[in-house]
Amino acid sequence: MREAEIKEALKDWPKIVVRYSKPDSRKAIIQILNTFLPFIGIWILMYFSLQWSYLITLFLGLVNGFFLARLFIIQHDCGHQSFFGSKTVNNTLGFICSLFTSLPYRYWSRVHNYHHGHIGQLEHRDIGDINFLTVEEFRESSKWKRFAYRVFRNPFFLFILTPVIYVTISNRYPFFNFKGWGKVRRSQIWNNVALVALYLLLGWLIGWKEFFLIQVPVIVFFAIIAFWFFYVQHQHEETYMRWKNQWDFLLASMQGSTYYKLPKVFQWLTGNIGFHHIHHLNSKIPNYFLEKCARENPILQKFVPTITFKDSLSCIWNNLWDEQKKKMISFKEYYQMEKQGAYA
Repeated sequence: MREAEIKEALKDWPKIVVRYSKPDSRKAIIQILNTFLPFIGIWILMYFSLQWSYLITLFLGLVNGFFLARLFIIQHDCGHQSFFGSKTVNNTLGFICSLFTSLPYRYWSRVHNYHHGHIGQLEHRDIGDINFLTVEEFRESSKWKRFAYRVFRNPFFLFILTPVIYVTISNRYPFFNFKGWGKVRRSQIWNNVALVALYLLLGWLIGWKEFFLIQVPVIVFFAIIAFWFFYVQHQHEETYMRWKNQWDFLLASMQGSTYYKLPKVFQWLTGNIGFHHIHHLNSKIPNYFLEKCARENPILQKFVPTITFKDSLSCIWNNLWDEQKKKMISFKEYYQMEKQGAYA
């Protein structure tokens, strides 16, 4: 019933969102300045803070992790060709951003765009998404596979180790290698070379110990922040997951994404990506127009799952997709139901 209501109320959604998909060069340049300059300034301040206290350095690293997340949103928009009107400018800026984020521009963008085309499709959850098992798949798994999956979904492994592995290892090699991705693979190699060269230069200029004491915390905090946002925006309790023959793009965008309602400062630091449902409806909308689109079209906010930071903490325990209940459940809920014979 709810799905039919959403489809009827938003039958004209393409006309609504397309009005916000034209880039604004002035806004884009302002965002570049108020993102890159603070990030570089704080990075330099971290260098001097090493003489005071490493706790101060770590705190500054956390702040800069958020600025790097904002910088990454610029890279992200460039990958969608939405930040500037020029493809050349987007690709050039996206590559520059990747030297800060360490996420290879073309490779990451291609995988991420695949995610946009298949959001909520159970057949494609392992590409550009955080993989999970359905209740049925977990029930039929061997003891070893269950153990491995439980380790993977352990909060420490999933939200601390996995983000770091994702940024430092998973994106260094083309684990996804589709037909026609020759240029993407080559660009990834060049990105790796450029990143190593930049790190060698910085290490030589300021000292290897100092460089790593500054850069590692920034990258780790950034990875955790970015990973957390992606997780809660797609693996909230009542998300949208369907097999392809039952899948609908509008419902996947509106119900399979969240409106992550955050204090203004964190909304700004994360480039409005909390309006994730609007971003999925039309990825050509630059991040600096997402809030405007939501504000001027309340109908888009009516049906999307809205969560605050406090609400999002419960998402930590969303471990399995229950196809019957159409919701994410915890391991505890699964074993309780299994004990009662519900999954026999």
